[in-house]
Amino acid sequence: MGLVDARWENIVPFIAMALMEACTIALTILAKTALTGGMSPFVFIVYTNALGSLLLLPYSFFFHRDERDDEPFLTKPSLVRIFLLGFTGVFMYQNLAFLGLSYSSPIVVCAMGLQSPAFSFLLSIALGEGGLGWECKRTRGRVLGTLICFTGAFVEVIYLGPFIRPSPSSSPNSNFLTTISHYLTFFKNSDNWALGSLLLACATLSISIWNIIQLDTVQKYPQVMKVVSAYSLAGTLQCAIFSAFMEPDLSAWKLELNMDFYLIVATGIFGSIIRTSVQVKCSKMKGPYYVPLFKPFGILWASIFGTSFFVNSLHYGSVLGAAIAGIGYLLIMWSQVQRDDQKDMVQEKDNHQLDSDDQTTPLLLGNGDVDQV
Repeated sequence: MGLVDARWENIVPFIAMALMEACTIALTILAKTALTGGMSPFVFIVYTNALGSLLLLPYSFFFHRDERDDEPFLTKPSLVRIFLLGFTGVFMYQNLAFLGLSYSSPIVVCAMGLQSPAFSFLLSIALGEGGLGWECKRTRGRVLGTLICFTGAFVEVIYLGPFIRPSPSSSPNSNFLTTISHYLTFFKNSDNWALGSLLLACATLSISIWNIIQLDTVQKYPQVMKVVSAYSLAGTLQCAIFSAFMEPDLSAWKLELNMDFYLIVATGIFGSIIRTSVQVKCSKMKGPYYVPLFKPFGILWASIFGTSFFVNSLHYGSVLGAAIAGIGYLLIMWSQVQRDDQKDMVQEKDNHQLDSDDQTTPLLLGNGDVDQV
């Protein structure tokens, strides 16, 4: 019986995280469809985050109902952190990400999102939190992984290549494909691939800065869902003010019961409640590095969805660049895990005891793909 339970403890988190990546990519594709159809990205961001914030506020108290809050939450230092988390993780990240998505495609979102640990590594060096000890195999692994990640991003920008599934010119299904492409379209010849990639790279840099802030925040305030709820609300207010200037046309803010409305509802519920809860639970069950290890799954899902349901949407070069970035991503993550394992061994040797209850769970670690799309 214990063996069966142990297997389920491994299988359930794996299936859950794989499904989270699949749903994220599916919503990203549908978001691209909505943007291509004329929906304003600023309107989409405000409505999805507003819905998510309304759901998160009561849910966060329910999620932590049995936990004791020893640290006062609404203090001046915490409010500054909340503002910065909302600014970098919601306002900057989502506006840059959705604008980048409108100029590119979901596979580019995957590739650029995989640059997050590379940016984090460079930021740690710039902030003096990490050195370049070339004699250390783990450091060499992170440097090599960073170079591979950037190589993948470079390939993503400069080389598109032919379509994996070109539009058939004469086929019994051509009329059907023409009809369905009216509803499922996320690639146009006018897309500015390079600009989209640049915007997505800036979004990834923003989420890397956010990641540094939130790692320190959850050490002081371990009730993760309350932190998420607070910075989501702060980011929503920032987005609303910005979007009011960027989208002054009131007709653009009018919602109807169509595909765009249901997409906003689905994205708000999934991004705020479902995915966040699953990620936090899996992190507590399997460790802080379990969740980010599934980010490369986005490449697989984007490729499957792109080749199964769309034509003229997926390039060989895009998949190649994303795959290269995925290799670099996994190499950096492996090096990071090895480094932290070494730190734990040293700490355990010095202290002769490691209190597992003091280990904090990073909230939404590796949220750098357009995970919040």
